[in-house]
Amino acid sequence: MRKPRARDLGIPFTATTGAFNAITDVPGVEVGMTTLISGDGEHAVRTGVTVIWPRARDADGAQTERVVPAAWFSLNGCGEMTGTAWIEESGLLSSPIALTNTHSVGVTHDAVIRWGRDHGWDEAFSLPVVAETYDGFLNDINGFHVKPEHVHAALENATSGPVLEGNVGGGTGMTVAKFKGGTGSSSRRIEAGLTDSSLTPYTVGVLVQANFGARADLLIRGVPVGLEITDLLPEDPSQKDGSIIIVVATNAPLLPHQLKRLAKRAGMGLARTGSNAYNGSGDLFIAFSTATPRIEAGLNHWQALPETSLDPVFRATADASEEAIINALVAAETMVGIDGHTVHALPTDRLLEVMRKYKRI
Repeated sequence: MRKPRARDLGIPFTATTGAFNAITDVPGVEVGMTTLISGDGEHAVRTGVTVIWPRARDADGAQTERVVPAAWFSLNGCGEMTGTAWIEESGLLSSPIALTNTHSVGVTHDAVIRWGRDHGWDEAFSLPVVAETYDGFLNDINGFHVKPEHVHAALENATSGPVLEGNVGGGTGMTVAKFKGGTGSSSRRIEAGLTDSSLTPYTVGVLVQANFGARADLLIRGVPVGLEITDLLPEDPSQKDGSIIIVVATNAPLLPHQLKRLAKRAGMGLARTGSNAYNGSGDLFIAFSTATPRIEAGLNHWQALPETSLDPVFRATADASEEAIINALVAAETMVGIDGHTVHALPTDRLLEVMRKYKRI
């Protein structure tokens, strides 16, 4: 049974969301996951793979239009996101985005290419986007438990609809502020245009793989939750570094340089949760638009919102990034991992007490 999400608990997020309050509210975007939980002791497996498809596929898994405008941004670079050199050069994303653990980037990268080859991708070369966060505190990360078939399963089981959160997919073994973290998602419905008479509805959706932060830094809607709930710490509470991957999707028509600006705003949502992007944290963000240019007479015909109309899109990105992180925290459950290491779930009853103390609910 699905746990209540942040809004269900009364955490005061008030902006309008899509039907799923997830990245899949952006038309065409699909999410698939493989979750690997088995064993205990020194070989405990607590990991997985998450895949985000920017555009819907046909029944055979192929896509007639896979290329979408995109951009990426590194708030702090102690991490890996493959394929970004070409995105920076071309302004285009031509693959699904895969998220996994630090030591499974290679196998995931190869598996995406193999799956594409077997499903009719006809490029001379493929530079897929694969990003990581480190789950070695809970997972036997050097056991290399992610296999090609796990990546292929995530690619194939991707759907629209509600997105699983917490201890699932690539986020299975991740932590946030020394509580259990993982996968989270959120969305915002907005209107943008030059004038009130030209406003058009759009959606911004976010998915995070959250694995960052010191306990004392944790903020939820401005409330210093990490200073109020100081117990339930793992065996090594001093470690403050970590990482987060934030994927931003929208159907608003944006050019690559505008998507770069959008990716940067994901960091503002992250900061609201108390992150300081510490030295050892890989804080990497990617943004794409499903509004692709029309090809006519050998030319790309782009449409894009003017720069002066981007404020609603920027705010939606920051808002949805913040809520996606809190949704990951709220959904995650206590996990015992490698060598008996335990990371506790954020106790929602105590969270609500703290929020009431600060008159936030």
